[in-house]
Amino acid sequence: MESTKASAPSKKIRLFDPHEIPRLESLAGLPLAGFWQRAAAFIVDFLVVLLVFTPVELTRKYIELKVAHKPIDIAIKYDPRDFEDLLYFIAYTGLAVWRTNGLTVGKRLLHIRVVSLSRPRITLWQATERGLGYGASFLEGGFGFIQFFIHRNRQCVHDRIAETIVVQEGHGTHT
Repeated sequence: MESTKASAPSKKIRLFDPHEIPRLESLAGLPLAGFWQRAAAFIVDFLVVLLVFTPVELTRKYIELKVAHKPIDIAIKYDPRDFEDLLYFIAYTGLAVWRTNGLTVGKRLLHIRVVSLSRPRITLWQATERGLGYGASFLEGGFGFIQFFIHRNRQCVHDRIAETIVVQEGHGTHT
């Protein structure tokens, strides 16, 4: 007896595509950046943020007081715990890494580069994740940075969040 039921249209099944494997293979053997290279680059970038954004922040606070018609104290109080400072650092590192495909001023001076594990170029999203990931690396007394010594590919928490590694520059890492 023949079935009178019409067969249901077959639903296209999506299959897993290991698209990152060729990228990972292309990165195999690149020399990873050392801890002191990364630490020195971080300090340089922190100083860049201080030098560039402190005048911006002081000007903003000055204008804020002027608009509110409050007396302007010659020494505008600067609180390093302000949330804006973290935003400046995240913005600087994120945008610099994205626009230059892995470089900041500090990384350029120390001849190291952030490299995406999944794409030839760092995406804006990856750079943002990496910048925000610095906060995760600072949590619990900086243990996210200490993971550099534990992880076999020398990745800190912010590297793993953004799927990046930091390598020594000049070894075919510009692509």
